[in-house]
Amino acid sequence: MVSERSDATDGDTTALALKILVAGGFGVGKTTLVGAVSEIRPLRTEELLSETGRLVDYTDGVDRKVTTTVAMDFGRITIRSGLSLYLFGTPGQDRFWFLWDELAQGALGAVVLADTRRLADCFPAVDYFEHRHIPFVVAVNCFTGARRHDEHSVLRALDLDQGTPVVLCDARDRDSGKEVLIRLVEYAGRIHTARLLDSVR
Repeated sequence: MVSERSDATDGDTTALALKILVAGGFGVGKTTLVGAVSEIRPLRTEELLSETGRLVDYTDGVDRKVTTTVAMDFGRITIRSGLSLYLFGTPGQDRFWFLWDELAQGALGAVVLADTRRLADCFPAVDYFEHRHIPFVVAVNCFTGARRHDEHSVLRALDLDQGTPVVLCDARDRDSGKEVLIRLVEYAGRIHTARLLDSVR
């Protein structure tokens, strides 16, 4: 885990900034979540979907989507005094996955956004973080009109390790998104502490 410490404005305290990834399938709400919680104007790299792109991108279920992230989204949120999160939203299409390794460098953990109407779309993100031992939570974005599933049903459907947090959220709502991030920081902190203790035994 790489964190960044910088002198706070009063000179007496140290601010801690942690890097968090927001990942998931195409059109699941990653850009929306970063934009909703960010306290700064988010950096977005969205481009209009082209007819050529539609031939290679799987857009079933998100037919009304007209833009796509081609590099990353970036935002920042202060969780409490002295603790900020830098949020990096990953691109969702297969053809941009080569960027994930760069974005994942030094990340404390990740949020995997899921849409229960297209749950299989988040499998690649789950596999990615599991294989790299990066702690993650699954946040089910509760779209209007979508059938609601509880956390345990999603946990079983994704075949997640016991203990992996699954939370329901509304990616458009700042408070809901902030709760997801707090759950991730708490969970990732426990995982990293356990690994550190194991390494010194």
